[in-house]
Amino acid sequence: MSTTNETGQAIVLGGSIGGLLAARVLSESYAKVTVFDRDDLPTEAADRKGVPQSGHSHGLLARGRQVLEELFPGLTADLIAQGAVAIDIQRDCLWVNDGHRIPRAFSGLEGLCVSRRALEAYVRDRVRALPTVEIRDRCEALGLLADADRGTVTGARVLPRGGREEHHDADLVVDATGRGNRGPTWLAELGYQPPVEDRVDPQTVYVSRDYRRTSGDTAFAAFISSPSPAAPHGGVAIAAEGDRWMVTLLGVGVDQAPPTDPEGYLAFAGRLPAPELHSLLSRAEPLGPPKRMRLPTSVRRRYEHLTRLPEGFIAVADAMCSFNPAYGQGMTVAAVEAMVLRDCLRQGRRHLPRRFFTGAAKVVDVPWDMAVGADLRHPTIVGERSRRTRFLNGYVARLHAAAARHPAVGRRFLSVANLMTPPPGLFAPGIAARVLWSGRPGTPQVVPPQLVPQNEARALSQVGA
Repeated sequence: MSTTNETGQAIVLGGSIGGLLAARVLSESYAKVTVFDRDDLPTEAADRKGVPQSGHSHGLLARGRQVLEELFPGLTADLIAQGAVAIDIQRDCLWVNDGHRIPRAFSGLEGLCVSRRALEAYVRDRVRALPTVEIRDRCEALGLLADADRGTVTGARVLPRGGREEHHDADLVVDATGRGNRGPTWLAELGYQPPVEDRVDPQTVYVSRDYRRTSGDTAFAAFISSPSPAAPHGGVAIAAEGDRWMVTLLGVGVDQAPPTDPEGYLAFAGRLPAPELHSLLSRAEPLGPPKRMRLPTSVRRRYEHLTRLPEGFIAVADAMCSFNPAYGQGMTVAAVEAMVLRDCLRQGRRHLPRRFFTGAAKVVDVPWDMAVGADLRHPTIVGERSRRTRFLNGYVARLHAAAARHPAVGRRFLSVANLMTPPPGLFAPGIAARVLWSGRPGTPQVVPPQLVPQNEARALSQVGA
């Protein structure tokens, strides 16, 4: 329920997950919200041109499910009725990191196995049903409108397919046009400096294929084997609606791409440190040919560092920060950013862009550092490896080894990775004790937390802050 008077108009450029979630939040504060997207938006769950990654495996982290359920009450139950699978992220998933398995145990971290196409279709239907929201497809965003001194964005220029350019007034314009957005260019056209960009090319190739899921496939609801510098190959299998397995194999490095022929694909799965995925694919019925995608460069646009910003314009989701999708963070981060926008609007509209970008940057910091840090473990990836990055990567490598012995360590890692616990939780004395001692081969499996020197534990927690 809205806590503000609904006045004025807002425009969202882009109708993907990030744009739809922004529209949902804006509907609480603006009398009219219009979403423009250049695609033909399907009326059912289907892949579309503007979301080329839709046919590949996706992850909805625990924090993402929590936020989506708050914004759309009943979402989880509705999607389960459509065939999605509710899971406990530790108990129901087989996690293998650096060859180490996380013991499967109840964690209380609630996830949802669902395809991107099904989730986006559901969210789009719920947003379209809002009385103050209009969704217009086949409309390409051309640029921004501004007042005479260009201090405030006053609307957007839009080109309907086959029609003439339209000008739409708005009190707020949200750039949700995704990875290939032109937001920095639009700001430059108004006389503003574009934001500095941080870039990391993950040099990763996905090859995905769907398989039939049968009633006998109950050993796990998801399988995640992450690549490591020693073995730059990974694999994911997600139980999805339609009684399907959505399977993605990946390789890090220009010469490590999974094959696209069926025999080579199966053989590549056999290279993973855990045999379960290869076993599953050996007996499962394929539902189509393998699909290949070279992952794009990860880009973070530092809007929060700009000294000059126009009022009336913000960027969200991939338009602000596009992650390496191998870590499954994008949709969840977009959901949390929507909650930041909601909180900012509840405090008023004055200086909204500055307040939003500052708050959103704090949300992005954690998953960006985790993803980029993990990418930079691979020697082929180009990027600055600071002393902090090297230390954290070394610590996390030992954490994975400790997690194989202690379910509590695995649970804490998954809680941080799912954005439910801040990163300093990885350095809590009880966790650090097991990492520093049990993370080394040949040491006792259980070490009392009090054995970690307090000054060392304190230093670790400060590094993780």
